[in-house]
Amino acid sequence: MQLQKIQQRIYEVRSQKVMLDYDLAELYETETKRLKEAVRRNIDRFPSDFMFELTRDEFESLRTQFATSKKRGGTRYMPFAFTEQGVAMLASVLTSPTAIEVNIQIVRAFVLMRKYALTHQELTLKLQELESRYDKQFKDVYEAIAFLVQKDKANSAQKQRKQIGFKTNNT
Repeated sequence: MQLQKIQQRIYEVRSQKVMLDYDLAELYETETKRLKEAVRRNIDRFPSDFMFELTRDEFESLRTQFATSKKRGGTRYMPFAFTEQGVAMLASVLTSPTAIEVNIQIVRAFVLMRKYALTHQELTLKLQELESRYDKQFKDVYEAIAFLVQKDKANSAQKQRKQIGFKTNNT
């Protein structure tokens, strides 16, 4: 299974990276109904920081983000959203070989995304540090450039040069 395919199914809801039950069911090659049954039978393994049910507003907002149309009759129940820990806990609830293999890939995708986010955050902090350190030095340069640009505009407005080149009788 490709990590990129999994990463496309990781959404941000309530400031957390999550995967939805129907995406997980598809990856695990099972019905969403069966996945939810297994979770409900083991609900004590899924505290609110592992899994939560989306509100209708959250679901509508998500659906507009990934541009899917309503299925026939709409959704009866709001989907479960599983955090990284919730996905890992699913491995103990769903024990088919496919589910275990897919679960490993999903956890790897979450880890990869976390590494990327940390790297991105580190780069942002370094850029901000460089800007604050060197901004004072370049302030003079920016002012000089602005002065030259304004001076050039003023000079070009004052000097209306006579055009050179091939002239027709009309001008």
